[in-house]
Amino acid sequence: MNAALLFSVFVIASCGLVYELVAGALASYLVGDSITQFSTVIGVYLFAMGVGSWVSRFIDRGVVRRFIEVEVMVGLVGGFSAAILFVIFAWLSGPFKPALYGLVSVTGILVGLEIPLVMRILRQHYAFKDVVSHVLSVDYLGALAVSLAFPLILAPRLGLIRTALMFGLMNVAVAGWASWLFRDQLSRPGALRLQCTLAALALAVGLVSADRLTRWAEENIYADDIVFAETTPYQRIVLTRWKDDLRLFLNGNLQFSSRDEYRYHEALVHPGLAALPGARKVLVLGGGDGLALREILKYPQIESITLVDLDARMTELFSKRPFLSELNAGSLNSPKVKVINDDALVWLENHRDFYDFIVVDFPDPTNYALGKLYTNAFYRLLEKRLSARGLMVIQATSPLFARRSFWCVEQTLRSVGLEPAPYHALVPSFGEWGYILAGRERYIPPSRYPDGLRFVDPQTAASLFAFPPDMQALPAEVNRLDNQILVRYHEEEWSRQGP
Repeated sequence: MNAALLFSVFVIASCGLVYELVAGALASYLVGDSITQFSTVIGVYLFAMGVGSWVSRFIDRGVVRRFIEVEVMVGLVGGFSAAILFVIFAWLSGPFKPALYGLVSVTGILVGLEIPLVMRILRQHYAFKDVVSHVLSVDYLGALAVSLAFPLILAPRLGLIRTALMFGLMNVAVAGWASWLFRDQLSRPGALRLQCTLAALALAVGLVSADRLTRWAEENIYADDIVFAETTPYQRIVLTRWKDDLRLFLNGNLQFSSRDEYRYHEALVHPGLAALPGARKVLVLGGGDGLALREILKYPQIESITLVDLDARMTELFSKRPFLSELNAGSLNSPKVKVINDDALVWLENHRDFYDFIVVDFPDPTNYALGKLYTNAFYRLLEKRLSARGLMVIQATSPLFARRSFWCVEQTLRSVGLEPAPYHALVPSFGEWGYILAGRERYIPPSRYPDGLRFVDPQTAASLFAFPPDMQALPAEVNRLDNQILVRYHEEEWSRQGP
């Protein structure tokens, strides 16, 4: 019995941490800024646990019954928390944050009740000092197990909704087991077993319907039909289609529309690469969709391209799915292309090759994990990998909607001794979008571009480097690893644009 009770503590600890991680991850996916979301969710959750522990002192009688009832409630509230939040975000985006912190608070209070109650039950079998040491040891062990399993197995394999529901079932299973184990100490144990059975049935139905619920909710988030959706260890990938328009969303943020992505990618690649007739080696950071590669491969003299993208699922999808590889002209399968799935910052620190042209095509700096890839430390690493007359180009958000953010990137490049050449292009899906070329010498525009381009030519390219008054430079701080000012600029500026 004693070993079984301690195993129950392990399960309880695992479930409690899972609900916390699910809430933080879901808020990061749907709202962005993972540091803020996880910090506030953890803070509210721990405070609520403290409240629950304090409330437990008022439970004087029927400790076993109360423990079982709390387990059932934790299983239902925590188990359905992700599904509830997803539906609220899809249908009623305004109340999402109150609902998030409300559910986190209720779950935290219930989890805070669990441990004091189970410790009081265990005192029937252990001395007090042994109760404390055993319970805390097993509790921390459960936390370790879940903290490792969540990013590696649970979130990518099961998804957030199914993970929460599965652990909700585990809470209810502990309650059902306790109702049988302590049946002699309970009046009307049958009523408790009925509660456990009904809760387990509700969670099982939710588990079976999780995929349908996720798709239904996402259909209300995205305007077009969803043709593919998957959660990887790094992000939520969603592809939508309406007629001939295929769109890619990462964590809810639009990455491209097939109707006008050529404007974005031609502007990203050609003003720089066309100015380097002697370029042979190219490095692409990000760009796992292969669309920038497609443009680079229009230069026959290019001998090798190294693509470094964190998410292996992205590069796999865009190399193997016919409707996606058709969009990038099979670029990821070119013999000239070497695909590496790794963190770009870590990879750069460990490699010593030089490149004539570097394309930096990361998502916008919406959180600190992305913001580090826009810092002076990162650009210093890039500068060391640039050949003597080489150029790099940076995707640098919108100089119209996030004006200070754009010029922050320009100042950050300048701070590492590079000569920036900022420019912009109109991409209808995004609006005015910004790029910055940088090298050790002043940029000289090319006089010729490859044949067959749909957007960029010498006349068009010249106009891209002219900024109207509402997009001209603003004073901005350098983005450093220890301040990440760019993330704050970006959040402030885009929040003013509305939903």
